[in-house]
Amino acid sequence: MERLQKVLAHAGVASRRHCEELIVQGRVQVNGKVVRELGTRVDPDTDRIVVDGRPIRLEQHVYLLLYKPTGVITSVSDPQGRRVVTDLLKGVKERVYPVGRLDYDTSGLLLLTNDGELANMLTHPSYEIDKVYRAWVRGVPSPAKVDRLERGIKLEDGMTAPAQARLLKTSAAGDRALLELTIHEGRNRQVRRMCEAIGHPVLSLERVKLGFLTLEGLEPGQYRPLTTSEVERLKRGLTRDRKHLPHRR
Repeated sequence: MERLQKVLAHAGVASRRHCEELIVQGRVQVNGKVVRELGTRVDPDTDRIVVDGRPIRLEQHVYLLLYKPTGVITSVSDPQGRRVVTDLLKGVKERVYPVGRLDYDTSGLLLLTNDGELANMLTHPSYEIDKVYRAWVRGVPSPAKVDRLERGIKLEDGMTAPAQARLLKTSAAGDRALLELTIHEGRNRQVRRMCEAIGHPVLSLERVKLGFLTLEGLEPGQYRPLTTSEVERLKRGLTRDRKHLPHRR
């Protein structure tokens, strides 16, 4: 027997937190009865579980690492008809969704899965998953400006957390530079806004690493499934981090 919200998340309905909201709102039925108690335990193999009138379907969990190219929307649909990341997943039958997002004009590493619980943990700011970006910027930042990036930048939505930043190289003409930034926050267009704040707008941006995962072996538009050991390593690391999180009252 498992908690109802965990079963819903494992079925790919939504993140566990959102599944809890669905239960409290009375949108979930178990064996024909509305269930609102979050502690309810069910047997996913024998109980009939329905969300908004539709029976859930227990899917095999899928974990994909995509090298997202620029010009693709991080979504499963787009009302304007633009290409979305799931359009790149030829041959994938399971319904998966992106973990976090990359902007339309940003390329790089993006995870997609139907494991709602893992997706929620990976995107929750408390876990502080390192994300490494490489950005070509206009001009060449001075050591003092690189230090500002590391100490934190004041943006309109508050100070950024301390980051790691380093200047990798400059162009032959000296008119642009390649910066590498490691952050663990997930604010909207954060790297672009940080670089803009020090006077060096981003010309192109790519996420090259998420935790221990890299783009090795992939070209833009290609994807691969995570190995069993990679999935286990992700979960093990997140579980370990959860044990060390401060207790909230």
